[in-house]
Order: sequence, then structure tokens, then C-alpha cells
Amino acid sequence: MDPRKLSALLSSLVSQLLLLLLLLFNSNDSNHFLYDANFFSILNYFLSSQEIAATLSFVSVSRKRKRTHCSESDSESIGEDGGDPQLGVDRVGLGLTRDPDSFKACFRMKSSTFEWLAGLLEPLLECRDPVGLRLNLSAELRLGIGLFRLATGSSYPEIARRFGVSESVTRFCAKHLCRVLCTNFRFWVAFPNPEELKSVSSSFEQLTGLPNCCGVIDCPRFNIANDNDNGGGIDSIAAQIVVDSSSRILSIIAGFKGDKGDYRVLKSSTLYKDIDEGRLLNSCPVLVNGVAVSQYLVGDGEYPLLPWLMVPFVDVVPGSSQRNFNVAHSTMLASASKTIASLKNWGILNKPMQEELKAAVAVIGACSILHNVLLMREDDSALCEGVGDYLVHGQSSQHYEEADSIGDKASIIRDELAKGAREAHVSSLGGDPRGSI
Repeated sequence: MDPRKLSALLSSLVSQLLLLLLLLFNSNDSNHFLYDANFFSILNYFLSSQEIAATLSFVSVSRKRKRTHCSESDSESIGEDGGDPQLGVDRVGLGLTRDPDSFKACFRMKSSTFEWLAGLLEPLLECRDPVGLRLNLSAELRLGIGLFRLATGSSYPEIARRFGVSESVTRFCAKHLCRVLCTNFRFWVAFPNPEELKSVSSSFEQLTGLPNCCGVIDCPRFNIANDNDNGGGIDSIAAQIVVDSSSRILSIIAGFKGDKGDYRVLKSSTLYKDIDEGRLLNSCPVLVNGVAVSQYLVGDGEYPLLPWLMVPFVDVVPGSSQRNFNVAHSTMLASASKTIASLKNWGILNKPMQEELKAAVAVIGACSILHNVLLMREDDSALCEGVGDYLVHGQSSQHYEEADSIGDKASIIRDELAKGAREAHVSSLGGDPRGSI
């Protein structure tokens, strides 16, 4: 039975029953019935039943309305490109039941993650519509349109045809998803607090034997198509990331021009300033062979050697401690390579983005947040199976060597870490030469 008809019937029955009770009590004792406890119990029960029935009816009708793509009055404005307005709902519904591989190809995640994300983002996705246009679209459909754009990199007209909505609605849903993620869920890519960094460094130490490492830094580029007076072209955006041993993004700063070198990007970032001024990586050092080793990051040869940034040795001798350090160092760099490969596995980031700079930066941020969400959900869609060229780092192309006291201190730290890497490489037996200061 229609919930609204059922609610009306229950309401009518309850009202008639209450009227009958009033007449019965009134016929027996008109002055006493208002004070009868049994009467109030019965009255409260039926009022509660009526309220519950009305609430269930409202919820059912409300949910049904949310799942409706658009009403007849809205279909003309939303489906202006000739698509069937109901088609989008049907396509998403079919997507939730299709085979897992096909679903992942469309949305870059498992259906269980999609449903979890839709429930989490529902109030934020449904609370805003384009100016002057009311979209009667469910959260699932809005999310599906946005994720399909990110996962496949398909054009807005193609997505509009696929989901049966107008191109303007497709553009709005895709951009709104990126806006919601970057505005409300940026904490998913926030730099860990000191307590959380202990777990990060512990994982790296178990992996390589090198203590106190708090992340791997890298700076991938993402292409963006420009529309200049010379007939267009391809520009790139630099996005500086820091990742842990599981390839989870700990920090991302995007929007720099792609022709900037990695070190210039680092020096221009708030991360450099926060570390340099002691707001980050400021926990107590550990002793390695009597040398105080503060918390640090590792990076490839595009970065300088700093007390808090370890880069590989150049021109190493096979079998030396420096060689063993480079092997351990390369193992850690692989975490960033996997992250970059996985980010570029999002279709929209794997080719020049047809977006303005601000929108392109939001796309990079949204894909980074979703990358961490997939890892958090243990969704195997997160990591790309093959990293290919992303494993190639410039270990033999180190451009920066610090010659001052800072560089000397950094060299001493790296030398002692290399000895530790050699000890860990040769044998896992014996005592730990390190201690806390």
C-alpha cells in the first residue's frame, strides 16, 4: 500500500478511536475521566503510534523523492540535450549491480565504497544546486556523475549522454564533488601529528632499517590544456606530495607551474617554512652511533641534502655502506612512485585536463583525497598494479650540494644512517645502536 494512504488510514482510525474513548469516559464520569491514569496511558500510546506512522510515511516519501531523477516540470530544463531524465538513475542502479570489474572501470572503486561515500556526502552533495535551477537528483547520481568524470576523464558531453542529463548539470556535479571534497574533507590529506608520525617512522624503519623517517617527498606534474591566442597548447601543474610507506598521502600542495624545479617548489611551499621554523618534524631526535638524527623526509636527487631531507649518494661503490643506503632509500622512494602512478590512473589526470587552472587544482586535490579514502577503506582499487616509469628517480642527477655548516651536518647524519643501513642489510642480529636523546 502507498505509505501516504496507509498513514491517512491510520490517522483516521486513531482519531475515531480517541473520539470513542472520550465519549465512553464522558458518559461514565464527566468530572473524573481527565484524571484517570489508564486513560492517559492509552491516549499517549495511540498518539505515539500516530506520530510514528506519520514519520515513517514522511521518511519513505522523502527518500523516494530523493531517488527520483527529476519531475516532469524539471525534465525540460535539465534534459535539454534530449536525454531521458530517468536514464541516469537507471544507469547508476545498474552500475551498483554489475560485475565488480566493470563498476571499478566506471567509478574507480568498489560498489561498497561508492555506497559508503554516497551516504557520507549525501547532505553536502544535495544541499546545493546551480543558480536558478533546481536539481531533483539523488546523492548517488550526483556522486556517480562526478566520479565518472574523475575515473574516466570523459568529456562533459559524453557523460551527459551517458547519464541522461544536460551538459551543464554534468559540469556542475563534477565540479561540486571536487569542491565538497577539497573544502570539507581536506583533513584526509593533512600532515600527521607527532604521535601519528611515530607510526609512520616505525613502518619505514621496519622496511629499511633507517630510523626516524617521516615520509617520502616527490613532485609529479599533471598536464592541463590551455586556450591561448597561439592555438592552444599543453601546460603542466606541479603537485608536491609527501607519502608514508603504505603510499598514503600525508601532504599535498598543488598549483605551482610545472616548469618550476622540485626544490623551487619545495622552497615556495608552506611545508618548507613549517619545517624550517620548527613547527613540523620537531620531535626528539634519536641517536645513531652517537649522532643526533632528527625527524626527516627522503627525496630523490632533484632535492638538496638537508638535515631534515635525505637524498641518495652519487657515484657510490658497490658493496659500500653508501650503496646500501641508496638501496634502502630507493625502497622508500617506491612508496611515492606507487602513489603517483595511482593518481595518474585516474583517467582525468592521465591526460591533459580540459579545465581552468583553479578547477584543475581542485581535481588533483579531489583525486588525492579519494586515493586516501580507498586506502582507508582497504579498497584494492587504490593502488595501480604497475608503476612503470614512475619508479625511475634521479639518483644520479643530484643538482644541489650544500657546502655550509647545514650541509656538513646533513652529510654527517646521512653517513651515520648509511652505516645503520649497512648493519641492517648485513644482519638483523645484535643490539640496537640507537637511543633517544
